[in-house]
Amino acid sequence: MAVKDRVEAVLNVGLRVPSIMLLDVLYRWDVSSFFQKIQRSSLSNNPLFQYKYLALYLHYVGYILSLVLLTLPRQHLVKLYLYVLTALLLFAGHQVSRDYVRSELESGYEGPVYLEPLSMNRFTTALIGQLVVCTLCSCVMQTKRIWLFSAHLLPLVARLCLVPLESIVFINKFSTIFTGLEVIYFLASNLLVPYNLAKTAYRELAQVVEVYGLLALGMSLWNQLVLPVLFMCFWLLLFALQIYSYFSTRDQPTSRERLLFLFLTSIAECCSTPYSLLGLVFTVSFIALGVLTLCKFYLQGYRAFMNDNTMHRGMTEGITLLILAVQTGLIELQVIHRAFLLSIILFIVVASILQSMLEIADPIVLALGASRDKSLWKHFRAVSLCLFLLIFPAYMAYMICQFFHMDFWLLIIISSSILTSLQVLGTLLIYILFMVEEFRKAPVENMDEVIYCVNGTYRLLEFLVAVCVVCYGVSETVFGEWSVMGSTIILVHSYYNVWLRAQLGWQSFLLRRDAVNKIKSLPTASNTQLEQYNDICAICYQDMNNAVITPCSHFFHAGCLKKWLYVQETCPLCHSQLKSQSTATGVPNQDTPAANQNPAGQEEAPLNKEQKDDRKEDGTELSEETSPSSSGVPLSSPSSASSSFSPLVTDSLHNQSSTVDLPSSYVCW
Repeated sequence: MAVKDRVEAVLNVGLRVPSIMLLDVLYRWDVSSFFQKIQRSSLSNNPLFQYKYLALYLHYVGYILSLVLLTLPRQHLVKLYLYVLTALLLFAGHQVSRDYVRSELESGYEGPVYLEPLSMNRFTTALIGQLVVCTLCSCVMQTKRIWLFSAHLLPLVARLCLVPLESIVFINKFSTIFTGLEVIYFLASNLLVPYNLAKTAYRELAQVVEVYGLLALGMSLWNQLVLPVLFMCFWLLLFALQIYSYFSTRDQPTSRERLLFLFLTSIAECCSTPYSLLGLVFTVSFIALGVLTLCKFYLQGYRAFMNDNTMHRGMTEGITLLILAVQTGLIELQVIHRAFLLSIILFIVVASILQSMLEIADPIVLALGASRDKSLWKHFRAVSLCLFLLIFPAYMAYMICQFFHMDFWLLIIISSSILTSLQVLGTLLIYILFMVEEFRKAPVENMDEVIYCVNGTYRLLEFLVAVCVVCYGVSETVFGEWSVMGSTIILVHSYYNVWLRAQLGWQSFLLRRDAVNKIKSLPTASNTQLEQYNDICAICYQDMNNAVITPCSHFFHAGCLKKWLYVQETCPLCHSQLKSQSTATGVPNQDTPAANQNPAGQEEAPLNKEQKDDRKEDGTELSEETSPSSSGVPLSSPSSASSSFSPLVTDSLHNQSSTVDLPSSYVCW
């Protein structure tokens, strides 16, 4: 059953490709120039070419026929192709019969066929050909009445009966006329079939629109016709024909530079119409999807298909190509200019694919560095892909600078590749820091500060690149040629890549400064208090050799609490607001343990119902999850601990929580 479904899917696409090719040919066909060529040739006296408007009407009829072939249901489309195949077989039988009669007239032999070896050879060949045609026609039409397709056997039968050669010519014409009458009768008997199909289709479409709406109708037709695959197959066939026509006319080998030029010009030739441009768009989308899928499979193996990200479908690259092609008027240019422009557009598409690959690889690489996975193969795959994403964009930027003159638009294109390399460099540095901490077998106190400095450094470099692009664009607009499009791009680039980045960076700096000030204002726990507390940090689940005490008398590592304060200004356990020491109303005595934190060996007094209700109303009820130590001090829930990530690192790790389980000692990173 699966094989049958695949065959039907292939037929559903393959049988509709000729309709797209016919639309493409009709779009290229210029009726006026065609008639000018006819008037200069010997066909000008032919009555069929006397009326220009007749050919123009036939031009529109061709469009209608193409749309019918495109939208016809698969079952009726298969029948139509079988009828066309039968007509071609009958035409082949007519050609075989005509060639046989002509050869007999040229030979002039009218005696028995079996007495002349050459005549016998001609007769046998024609007979076998006609029998094959009749058999194939009966099989295609699924009928046992083979005599319906045997009219072309009449000249052979007449020759076997020693009918004069002049009479055989008339018999051959009669067989051709008889076959034509059969075809006309078949068409007349099925004359109302197109009308009935159109009537049924209109009724179904009206019902779908009435019940579900136009959007549902469009989605249904999109899925049934498989338009992306259909246009991709059409464009690949067009591109293959273009390559074949080039190599079939050349005998000398082609150099590497010539192959690159041939590749670009062939693509340019295959996007000269709206239909071929759509085919190129869908082809690029499927290529991008394949590359991104291969990237995920390379990093994660078969696990990549269990948590598939719907954002990476390759449509971004295809839409980018379509927008740039429409904006620049690609299909209206000459072939050489089109190839030149396509090289720049394809560079932008490749840069977009590399950026999508980075979006896939970045959280996986960081999560792999923070985990305790000892698999060298996983680390090798992650690092090798990052090195590729670091080197290849820089190489592309260098190569495009060698081929094209630098201007504002080119600088925007190159800056995207430079930003990709900078982002990969920052990811690799953070990965190296995670691995260094793993080899140390103990958390590093200032690791968060180091990671913040690394992130801040490459974000600053990204900001400087964006500022350079804006400055270059402003200078080119002021001292060069001003345009509305250029000014619009400068404004958009200034807002999204300069202003928003500066605003986010400043907010991150203020958050860290406020967190540091709050941590400095909190009292530090003494050794006596730590011994009496005898528990672990509720954020990182590690032993506490030093700690700070919150106004609500909870103990935490200073570094862990600082990371928590990057996210929110509440206690991780009781969710009360954390205020600085200068504004706090009460500070616990540093010589005695906290009031609500029991020292080792003591039991906590149970709360009565009224106290529990009061705590529920105040929102300060403690978590029911307790620490693994004997003190019974409650710990934060996993959701609270997982939200203690640093803001800059959270951007890279939050998407991987479902695929990679980070240990508790690394959850604060």
